Amino acid sequence: MSKPPLLHLENLKKYFRVKEGWGKVRYIHAVESAPLDIEWGETLGLVGESGCGKTTLGRTILRLYQPSSGKIFFKGEDITQVNMLPYRRKMQIIFQDPSSSLNPRMTVGEIVGEALDIHKLASSRGERKERIEALLERVGLNSEQANRYPHEFSGGQQQRIGIARALAVEPEFIVCDEPVSALDVSIQSQIVNMLEDMQAELGLTYLFIAHDISVVRHISRRIAVMYLGCVVELAESYELYKNPLHPYTRSLLQAVPIPDPDLTRARKREILAGEIPSPMDSPPGCRFNTLCPQAKQQCAQAAPELREAAPGHRVACHLFSE
Repeated sequence: MSKPPLLHLENLKKYFRVKEGWGKVRYIHAVESAPLDIEWGETLGLVGESGCGKTTLGRTILRLYQPSSGKIFFKGEDITQVNMLPYRRKMQIIFQDPSSSLNPRMTVGEIVGEALDIHKLASSRGERKERIEALLERVGLNSEQANRYPHEFSGGQQQRIGIARALAVEPEFIVCDEPVSALDVSIQSQIVNMLEDMQAELGLTYLFIAHDISVVRHISRRIAVMYLGCVVELAESYELYKNPLHPYTRSLLQAVPIPDPDLTRARKREILAGEIPSPMDSPPGCRFNTLCPQAKQQCAQAAPELREAAPGHRVACHLFSE
């Protein structure tokens, strides 16, 4: 019997209820279709424009948001409705903005040690102190900094504190929610390299959410592309860059700036006309059909399923469903 993936999502959806006066209620369809499997020890990249549902998907997987429907399987177990406290040790998150995710009234030692206290991972004060110091040193901070407060650190150091907090409970799976988007380029490379080293050393599995496609390409084995709550393409990192199939994926890659002006002028681009629809009022059929330069009548009538167009390469597009 083959080993199940570490994480499996089955028809997972997340809607947010919005009141519009006079008792009228509408829903934001933040996550509509994300049929993903994440294998043990891999890094799955998740890319897409702002507001497409990447962060919502990551938080729903961890049950920080309760799913509207569907199921979440972790190590073959359905965790959609269970008490999450035992699973918090195995599933953690690194937040996008470290300055707002760290309690300004707590010292770094208290922030990192809080998880040890909740899960009773230290039998004495001495052991607790040793573990906190070891965690800080693992992420490149000095143990003497445990008594300082978050505002005394730079943005990169604050992100290291967030990583140390996530590592405190010895997790197996970490959602990295744009962990380098607010950092300088030089600091980004340090954080990404540190995440890779920890993955090799501790056998961690990542869902790496980011805007910077070049960063995702570097760290991820596979990449999923998300548009308006739906995963529209999934492939190996190299394959996705070499042969993007979905029109939205191609437009994303074409938007990546090239430092060579001659190559920039020679580059062919597909110009998207129109405006991005609202997740509260999504168009029927394929959600990208209002912008797609190759849209057909079928695209406005039925939503395409994520199907395999080539070995290991799946795409949700009617152009490849025939």
